[in-house]
Amino acid sequence: MSTFSNKTAVVTGGGSGIGRALAIELASRGAKVCVADLHLEAAQQVAEACGPKARAIKLDVRDAAAVKDCIDSFTWEMGRLDYLFNNAGIGIGGETDEIPLAAWQHIVDINVYGVLHGVLAAYPIMVKQGFGHIVNVASLAGLGPAPLLAPYALTKHAVVGLSTSLRMEAAPRGVKVSALCPAAIETPILDSENPSQFRIKWSPNLRRFLTALAGPPYPVDQCASEALDAVEKNKGTIVLPGRARVAWLIGRMSPSLVEKLGQKAVAVERQSRG
Repeated sequence: MSTFSNKTAVVTGGGSGIGRALAIELASRGAKVCVADLHLEAAQQVAEACGPKARAIKLDVRDAAAVKDCIDSFTWEMGRLDYLFNNAGIGIGGETDEIPLAAWQHIVDINVYGVLHGVLAAYPIMVKQGFGHIVNVASLAGLGPAPLLAPYALTKHAVVGLSTSLRMEAAPRGVKVSALCPAAIETPILDSENPSQFRIKWSPNLRRFLTALAGPPYPVDQCASEALDAVEKNKGTIVLPGRARVAWLIGRMSPSLVEKLGQKAVAVERQSRG
């Protein structure tokens, strides 16, 4: 029997990408899933794909009260909260000096405060229960440099720092914490552009640039499956796929090599700007 059978899980940003794949994989392993997303219709479609045990809710993770209400309500309804997957997030890239302050504030509000709001809502419940597992979705960009993606890297480093620190605090209280750090995954974000309201002059082609940095995108369904396998084993830092783990280790052993390769990839990408 799966570890996730008859367990309860909230997945933020569950309407697309990694969140969608996690929600569907959780349901396939027997979990009761709350699919939370800013886009309700997308969340509903994922909940339908998950089956009758799933439900959908519209949620803006920037709203701390709304996040708390979502998690409290689901916990009350289910009688327990086993998992929280803090997955909601966005990407912003470009030359650091061309990215306005408002864009930095926007990504921090979603990628950092959105995760923090989930943690502050779920952690006290799990402490009171004496069990639970919080999985914060970061990125390989949270474990090393990500040139031309500095706002994104800033937020994902913050998520890793929060996760690894809380993991040590939470363990004696029966609560597990993991940071999920995937490399490029085959999701719509690879073909997305910066939010139009910020009018950032230029940004790299994410699909091309991330492929140059870390190899071709990994299938999202496989990512979700391997991520849950690692959660099941209570791994603290989950790096996917295997080649990303190799890159992470090389970066720790030889930062100068990673720096040279990164600078080369930046130079090539800048050529597309003309």
